[in-house]
Amino acid sequence: MFRTKCRSVRSVLSRKVNVNKLQEGLRARSFGRSIFFSHEVGSTNDWAEELAQCGAEQGTVAVAEAQTAGRGRLDREWFSPKGGLWFSIVLRPKLLPAQAVRLVFVASLAVAETLHEEFGLKVETKWPNDVLLNGKKMCGILLEMSTTEEKVNFVVMGVGVNANFTENVFPEELRNVASSLENELGHQVRLEDLFGRLLERLENAYELYLERGFTPILERWKEYAGFLGRKVEVADQNQKMSGLALDVDRDGALAVKLENGTIRRVLVGDVSLQMR
Repeated sequence: MFRTKCRSVRSVLSRKVNVNKLQEGLRARSFGRSIFFSHEVGSTNDWAEELAQCGAEQGTVAVAEAQTAGRGRLDREWFSPKGGLWFSIVLRPKLLPAQAVRLVFVASLAVAETLHEEFGLKVETKWPNDVLLNGKKMCGILLEMSTTEEKVNFVVMGVGVNANFTENVFPEELRNVASSLENELGHQVRLEDLFGRLLERLENAYELYLERGFTPILERWKEYAGFLGRKVEVADQNQKMSGLALDVDRDGALAVKLENGTIRRVLVGDVSLQMR
């Protein structure tokens, strides 16, 4: 199992890969200034959290070719084979915890814009943390943070993009709900280029959020939110409800109009689209 020592927090830990390829042409100002790479880790989020606890600066990135214990929201397993783009970023925003939670929209917006603008793909954002293509999950975001009362010590933003592997690599139970860039494009992509373009958009969206708040992020995010105006099922820890997805408000909550006409505001839950 890979372990990090605090005294080595600024060093590149793998000598087997030319990590500079991940920084070639990188125009981000602070994101990616320090990159840690490993062929395989349990979870890049766990690794980035360890780096953050050791004092890693904002914008430090942990990248792995594969994860053996990748996870999504609610500790669900995240399939992370070689060929995907799996990385986590250390952030140190001067935000309240309730504000930092909305960084999940910053991340999914950056992914959606990158996949659309770089590859011409008609992707969609799905509340709260997924990016879809043709109704199948292409990317997931996992946001975790360390807080002391109302102070955010650091945030770890995990991004997983299904890239260079085909449908038959997925476990059978995922083949109807997940897809990959190679599957949709018919060819592989250069992961270093995808990483660089995505990191730049992540940094730009992050700085926009810090400078101007959530409104401009949410407005752009909604441009990709194809689930709005559609019938959805929302599940939280206690119940399931069906209704019309009306909007996502300035707090990041989903407004759902139930069949009895009641409008329910949901802050935490999972959304699945009902058939048209």
